[in-house]
Amino acid sequence: MSTNISIGLAGIGVVGEGVIKMLDERQDEINLRCNKNIVIKAVSAKNKDKRRSINLSKFQWYDNAVEMASDNNIDVIVELIGGSDGPAFELAKSTITNKKSLVTANKAMLAIHGDELSDLAEKYNVSLNYEAAVAGGIPIVKTIRESLSGNKIEKVYGILNGTSNYILTKMEDASSNFKDALSEAQKKGFAEQDPKNDIDGIDSAHKISILTSIAFGSMIDFKNVYVEGIRKIEPIDILYARELGYRIKLLSISTLNQGGIQQRVHPCMVSLQSSIAKVDGPYNAVVLEGKLIGKTFYEGLGAGQGPTASSVVSDLIDVAQGKILPPFGLAEKNRKRIKHIAIEGLESAYYLRLNVLDKPGVLADLSSILAKEGISIEKVIQRDLINNNCVSIVMLMHETKELNMMNAVNSIKQMTSVKDEPVMIRLENV
Repeated sequence: MSTNISIGLAGIGVVGEGVIKMLDERQDEINLRCNKNIVIKAVSAKNKDKRRSINLSKFQWYDNAVEMASDNNIDVIVELIGGSDGPAFELAKSTITNKKSLVTANKAMLAIHGDELSDLAEKYNVSLNYEAAVAGGIPIVKTIRESLSGNKIEKVYGILNGTSNYILTKMEDASSNFKDALSEAQKKGFAEQDPKNDIDGIDSAHKISILTSIAFGSMIDFKNVYVEGIRKIEPIDILYARELGYRIKLLSISTLNQGGIQQRVHPCMVSLQSSIAKVDGPYNAVVLEGKLIGKTFYEGLGAGQGPTASSVVSDLIDVAQGKILPPFGLAEKNRKRIKHIAIEGLESAYYLRLNVLDKPGVLADLSSILAKEGISIEKVIQRDLINNNCVSIVMLMHETKELNMMNAVNSIKQMTSVKDEPVMIRLENV
């Protein structure tokens, strides 16, 4: 080996331990790939005395992770602290301004501060690598940024959150309600004790904003991602979806056209025959559509120690090999602020489920509201409910504008015969 590459590792949770184990167990093979000896020199975490499955005594310990960035004996920082701001962001900025490369799995930080960090990385001529930030073990960042760099990608979409996908799969397989499926996900380690970012779509929004930037050469625009989670989905919706030939998935979708970019995260009904409908449990999937490549599909575990550590180590190998690429695919001067297209401009088919009083004229009133908005009904299913003298009405709408559908749903909510919050799910042709 010609030289050593000394690593400072901040954050020793599940992924941090996985990185240490992987570098230790596969050291010879990894070092051969880059003709350098990758060595973890220093570590930092919130709690030095926490019980861990690895021995940290051979590493230099830093109580303050940010101080590692100015250690002249450290070449690269791996940031696994998490969080969009605070110590993680301070460490990231300090690392780059100290002319050290940064490897991170922090999608929240990149979604909020990625443009600033990318600009700094270019200014100081260092790497900013983040394969582990999106889709765990799926090498989607490198695929878009490097392997498909000659293509014009027009759409990127997929399942980017394994927690939500596991919950929806559990609700379907075991007819569990949302609360029970979430509890099961937490017991198995697929969901955090505070699962808000996962089940409310925020984690997916962070990730799609990053993929959008790489795919379309645009500045990151997280604040304009439309976000809707899975809390409102009930087992009855999953049963209706199956009856109608669909499955429900939380999709992250970004499209580029002449008008601009539309980014959205929300539950979708997808055909049972589609590839993405078959992605279950904690798995992720990403689909790219482009002029030359057509449609390409990537599937794999989206989180967990092994897949995420694998992506971190892959980024370290790139740094050791001397690769310095524009973090988001283009030099900063060539990245653009592209116009945002609001979801109100979306054209889609829709599923609408309502619990209404079982009395004459209700269906006619519903049809009148939809007709006023120019919405055509494709199919209606009506089922008696067990109590409250109510019936369940499910409607499939032909393709219409989102704004019209929103207006119709708002009017339907005002009907005294409608007893519960309407559930609306978009049908996505994928």
